Amino acid sequence: MSDRKKVTLLTLFKKVEDGVPITMLTCYDYPTAHFQEQAEVDMILVGDSLGMTMLGYDSTLPVTMNDMIRHTQAVRRGSPNAWLIGDMPYMSYQPSVETAIRSAGRFMAEASCDAIKLEGGAEIVPQIKGILAAGIPVMGHLGLTPQSVSALGGFRVQGKGAVQAKKIMDDAKALEEAGVFAILFEMIPDRLSTLITDRMETCFNISLGSGPDAHGQLLIYHDMFGLYPKFKPRMAKVYADAGKLITDGLKEYVDEVKNKTFPQPENWFGISDEEYDELMKLIKG
Repeated sequence: MSDRKKVTLLTLFKKVEDGVPITMLTCYDYPTAHFQEQAEVDMILVGDSLGMTMLGYDSTLPVTMNDMIRHTQAVRRGSPNAWLIGDMPYMSYQPSVETAIRSAGRFMAEASCDAIKLEGGAEIVPQIKGILAAGIPVMGHLGLTPQSVSALGGFRVQGKGAVQAKKIMDDAKALEEAGVFAILFEMIPDRLSTLITDRMETCFNISLGSGPDAHGQLLIYHDMFGLYPKFKPRMAKVYADAGKLITDGLKEYVDEVKNKTFPQPENWFGISDEEYDELMKLIKG
């Protein structure tokens, strides 16, 4: 096991102060969390993207709090030291401040995460303030916000026009003033991300397909290893094609079973001749 110290907000803000980029990945299960812990990833997001990558939905909307809690619990067991963020699923915070506080509290109490993340701009500031007042750190999310993908016109870059870009900047300022410790910017233009980064005073930002000048970078784990078969996002760098490796291995297994070349003696267990003879006597009575 890694002997690194627990990542805290002080750890993360020290990296920002020192100009050291923050590393962040999504994760949804225990073994992957264990690998990310060994790699010493700074921040892990249990994203509601698990609805697509793990559960096979076409969007994040069907994901429930129970789904999120179960997966976040598994990730926490695999990575005890990363700064763990639970993603608030659709309609777990939008209806009211009270709903948001209760949902965030469940995450903290049942999944042992360090913070929660929610999508939206100035319109959710009341929920953010309520959650913060309950002592729970909050991360914001602007740009392409998957829970609002229908209203945004699909999975497309946000802020390409000046008016929309100014709206994202205004929302970022509103979230910062509300007290979030960080904001995730998904699929906004790189120069817009840089403008926002330069203006931040009390929080930091993470880029997902939003350029190199943020304080840190996020990738979807399944994208970076070729594990999501439906599409490959442009912002995803494939570090290893594990999906092909796994598929090839599965095909080899099917062929070997059909051809009776698997299993081999080293793949099964035997019984001694003496015990087998005794068994036959018992069977014959």
